[in-house]
Amino acid sequence: MARILIVEDDKLLNEGISIVLKKHGHTVLSGYSYNEALCLFLNNNFELILLDINLPDRSGLELCNEIRKKSDVPIIFITANDTEQDIVNGFVNGCDDYIAKPFSLEVMNRRIQAVLRRTGTEDKSIFRSGEISINYEKMVVSKGKISLKLTATEYKLLTLLTQNSGQVLTRDIILQRLWGTDEAFVDENAVSVNMRRLRQKIEDDPKNPKYIKTVFGIGYTWGEESCR
Repeated sequence: MARILIVEDDKLLNEGISIVLKKHGHTVLSGYSYNEALCLFLNNNFELILLDINLPDRSGLELCNEIRKKSDVPIIFITANDTEQDIVNGFVNGCDDYIAKPFSLEVMNRRIQAVLRRTGTEDKSIFRSGEISINYEKMVVSKGKISLKLTATEYKLLTLLTQNSGQVLTRDIILQRLWGTDEAFVDENAVSVNMRRLRQKIEDDPKNPKYIKTVFGIGYTWGEESCR
């Protein structure tokens, strides 16, 4: 996850991007002009900046140049200026990637992930999804501001689900990963019991889970869109 600054004067688009990024676990601040964005940049630490070129007061190219005097933070231009020369100018002025409007929010998210990986700013030790936050290094799980107390098995189960977010894990895979292939005596009900206990701790409504979704007849998957 990363701390991201969105610099976009279109409030609806800014809000839409913000919602998507927060769903993927990022922390987001929004600026709507050159001056507001520069102030946010100078008073915060960001791992990535999404920057529109056509701002109401000054050009995003100028802001990119100003930021580059002080920081190597990755910058992705998001702009309607989509000619070849516009794109070349973006890279000449110091951007790391260039996304022309209109664009798919999913494609944008993938481009962000690629830039974070390439620049080494992606933090794989922290996972965030909705209100759930996991520090894998410290083995700390929080829901909002509340620290959750999980058993060792519940924590391993949560880690398995979140580190494979977007994939369906069968009961057999979960049994093998948590108890080992040699633990043939472990009953399949162990998965259901621990899953139910984990849901009771992380879900607002365990009977209508937001995070741990059942794929009937197959297994389980982490339901919230997220990004490590």
